[in-house]
Amino acid sequence: MALHESGAAKNAMSIELSERQPTSIDTLYEGALSLRQHLSGYRFSIDAVLLAHFVTRFSGARFIDLGTGCGVVLLTLLYRWGEAVQEAVGIEAQASLAGLAAENLASNGFASKGTILHSDFRLIDKQLSAESFDLAVCNPPFFALGSGRANPGEEERLARHQVLGGIDEVFAAAAFLVRNRGAVAIIYPAEKLGEAIVTARGHRLELKRLQLVYSYPHGEARARLALLEYRKNGGGGAEVLPPFYIYQQKNGAFSKEMENFYRANPASAR
Repeated sequence: MALHESGAAKNAMSIELSERQPTSIDTLYEGALSLRQHLSGYRFSIDAVLLAHFVTRFSGARFIDLGTGCGVVLLTLLYRWGEAVQEAVGIEAQASLAGLAAENLASNGFASKGTILHSDFRLIDKQLSAESFDLAVCNPPFFALGSGRANPGEEERLARHQVLGGIDEVFAAAAFLVRNRGAVAIIYPAEKLGEAIVTARGHRLELKRLQLVYSYPHGEARARLALLEYRKNGGGGAEVLPPFYIYQQKNGAFSKEMENFYRANPASAR
């Protein structure tokens, strides 16, 4: 990875800025990972957990998380993949969240393998070299401006709405960053599946794996989310995985598969 000096300077600034808001400490994998999050700002959801367990592991992986937030996807992949990771980078446009991600990276013992950049991924060609990663992941903002539910704070609004770029900008950045035949993985609303396939193809990203996510089986006909993995210049043909259910039933407990995503034995999920 080629990192311009300005990126490191912005990263240091973001760490300082993150101290200005009160935070909570939340855990994953029975306490194996701990994450500081703002009490009143954007907080990660189940979407990030689903994405981090969907992506295909690369041997010797260099991966990048576009819009990393507090770093939950980045940290989960580092935790699950361990020594297979050579380098991990998280990009976050909001200074407050970039600071949290940097602190979370360090407090979980991954500072030697990871870097957090306070940067807009729409300008990523100014900070990183082309085709320098094996994998790009992103949990992008789902909502166009003026749509979706209103968010109480600016941090949430920027994270959930396409103020700082939409799906086209995500794919443009990812296609620039991943090597030929490298992978790009996202989670997106199932009702926008067509948009996610067509837009990616415009950036030479071909869909290779797809899994639809439902709240629960037996009665819910519509998928909520789509997990998608593309390959740069990947050619035709895609694997459609079985449906994934988050809960056992309406208002019920997590499904067995979802429960497994929170267990503290990453080797079982690799």
